[in-house]
Parts: sequence; structure tokens; C-alpha cells
Amino acid sequence: MSDTGRDRLRDLLDVIVDSVADQAGDETDGAALAARAYLSRYHFDRLVSAAIGEAPGGFRRRLLLERAACELRDGAPVTEVAYRAGYGSPEAFTRAFGRAYGRPPSALHGDPGSRVHLPAPNGIHFHPPGNLRVPGDPRRSSMDVTTTILAHDNWLVGEILRHAETLPDEVLDRPITMSVDALDAGDGLRGLLHTLVSTKERWTAAVQGQRPPGGDPIGSELPDSERTLPALRRRYAVAGPAFLDLANGIRARGEEDTTFVDVTCDPPRTFSYGEMIAHVLNFSAYRRTLAVGALHEYGIDALGFGDPVTFTADSPQ
Repeated sequence: MSDTGRDRLRDLLDVIVDSVADQAGDETDGAALAARAYLSRYHFDRLVSAAIGEAPGGFRRRLLLERAACELRDGAPVTEVAYRAGYGSPEAFTRAFGRAYGRPPSALHGDPGSRVHLPAPNGIHFHPPGNLRVPGDPRRSSMDVTTTILAHDNWLVGEILRHAETLPDEVLDRPITMSVDALDAGDGLRGLLHTLVSTKERWTAAVQGQRPPGGDPIGSELPDSERTLPALRRRYAVAGPAFLDLANGIRARGEEDTTFVDVTCDPPRTFSYGEMIAHVLNFSAYRRTLAVGALHEYGIDALGFGDPVTFTADSPQ
């Protein structure tokens, strides 16, 4: 599919996904969806069906049922889930759910291993906590430079945390006042390190269909005990390798073009795995540079400028 065609498909999918996020249930009919796309009902149905092999109404109902299955698996009440899925009564929802999944909604309660994806001709599914997974076209990509950058990023964040552990709390919480156009350095070094860790926790959890620690995308709901340096190092010992494995796996399978529709964003946003990796590395590089500079300001020079050249030269071949 051409870039123009894929962008148009994203636009059409966004219309449907937005309607799911609106929680408007069956009150949003096909004509309303077509109007949101600035198309006639006929042309909207034809374009979506041709692109994904599934009629818009059936596609939307399936997404609502898959989201409902995820919510039931997490323990949400059937009545609440039925309303959010657009059904007028729990009984109507139970019948529709049973036809789709072959068992009642209550069977999914407390069973994290329950199947939530229904058969689909296009491989597009709801992916908790609030995404769609849209397969992309396989493509070749250069591996060496990306592999080095990913490995360097993973190593440097771990080293920053290791050296920062030697600093007292007063220094960790001191505002960073370096003369840079800082986006989020006001919380001090501790806040910067927490963001470096929680960003990888958040994206790894999103791709794997899990909830990030604390249930919050940026980790703001975590207690102070999870922001100490020992806790940050413990968290990163899991989050760092997990994100590295995730990114390398995506690249090895040629899935950089596979897209998400992330409905946890307001408004929902569509992006690819490749864009997600680039996003994480871009902001990690900025925050890593701030953190290395802060360590230098506090008398810790072991990391120099955090240069990938040094990392590559010192790494075993």
C-alpha cells in the first residue's frame, strides 16, 4: 500500500476508533461515521470494506466486543461493560458476547489468559490498555546503526542510575538549573531519572497489552518508595532489557510499519512501531544528556558526555 493510501486508511480507522473511544455505543450508526469522514455512507462503507475486508459496522462491533472482553478479564462488572459496549441491557450484551466468544461474559472474570481477539480478516484488533494493532507491510531496514543506538541508550540509562545512586536525596531533588531549553527538568534529577524509566515501562506495557506500573502512562501514580534510586535501578533492570528486546524483535520481524491507534491519548493518535521507537529514543537522548550534565555538575564525570562513540569503542565485539 502506498504512503498516501495508508494515510487515508489511518484517517478512516481513526473515525471508527474515535467512535469507540466516545463510548457512544450503537447510537453512532454507519451514517454518523461516514459523516465524520466527510463521505457518503456508500463511499465510506465501500472504502473501509475494500481496505480491511470488513464492513465498518461489523468492524466497530468487533472492536467493542474485544474491548469488553479485556475489561471483563480485568474484573469490570458485566452491566458496566455492557453499557460501554453500546448495548441497551446486560441480557442483550450477554447474547451477543456468547455468540462471538462461545461462552458468557462472566467466564472471563479474573482469567488473565482468556482469549480476547475474535477472528478477523485483516489482523486488526483491540489491544489493551487502549490501542489497535494494524499490521503493516514487511520491509527491509538497516540494522547496524539502530542496534548500536538502542544498545547505547539501554546501557547509558543504567549507568546514569548507578552513578546517581551515590548522591544524597537533597542533591537528587535539587532543581536542575543548567542553561538549556529543558522540557521537563524542573523536577530535579530524580524526576528526570523516573521519566527515563517510566517511559520504557509505559511503551513496553502498551505494546504487550499490559498496564504500566501504577496504572498511569507516565508513572505519576507510583508512590515515593518507587522513586528511590534502588527502586529506580530495580525497575530499570526489568524495563530496560524488556524495551530493548521489544524494539529489536519489532525490527527483526520487519514490523516497523505496523501501526497502533492509541486511544489513551486525547484525542486518539495513530503511530507505527517504528515511530514509537524513534519517539522513545529521541526523548531518552534529550533526558540522558540532561542527566549526564547534572551528574557532571554534581562532581561525577565517569560518563563523560555519554557519547555513543565511547560506548561502541568500549563494547566487546
